[in-house]
Amino acid sequence: MLRECIRHEPLAKIVLHSEHFKDFFGYVEMSTFDIASDAFATFKASLLGELLLDRHNFTVMTRYISKPENLKLMMNLLRDKSPNIQFEAFHVFKVFVANPNKTQPIVDILLKNQTKLIDFLSNFQKDRTDDEQFNDEKTYLVKQIRDLKKPAS
Repeated sequence: MLRECIRHEPLAKIVLHSEHFKDFFGYVEMSTFDIASDAFATFKASLLGELLLDRHNFTVMTRYISKPENLKLMMNLLRDKSPNIQFEAFHVFKVFVANPNKTQPIVDILLKNQTKLIDFLSNFQKDRTDDEQFNDEKTYLVKQIRDLKKPAS
């Protein structure tokens, strides 16, 4: 949450000039901090997924999935230490892959990482054996990535 706040200059000034800011470093060392920050990151990824998948936000979703930096972010979140964050990132990642109108930079990233992505997804969250929809989506993504072709030169 702090990271989100300090992205805005007025809030960053308040945080940095606060006499209580030094207390933050003590909180970071507490065992509950990891749990809370994981929960916040999971919530944020979940919210992003819900916003992008809502058909009322089609324009926002289209803009978001056209940007290579957003794809790279989701690919990194797929490898997060938290299975919950990985799972939420998967729901956003699948929008990039399933998009029939991928921009060339998105296709380039997927092609560059094609083999790694196929291997990764084939072993991704194998413990979700009862989640039929998740496993179907994973299979679909592997097929989509496998079927990507380099543009003819």
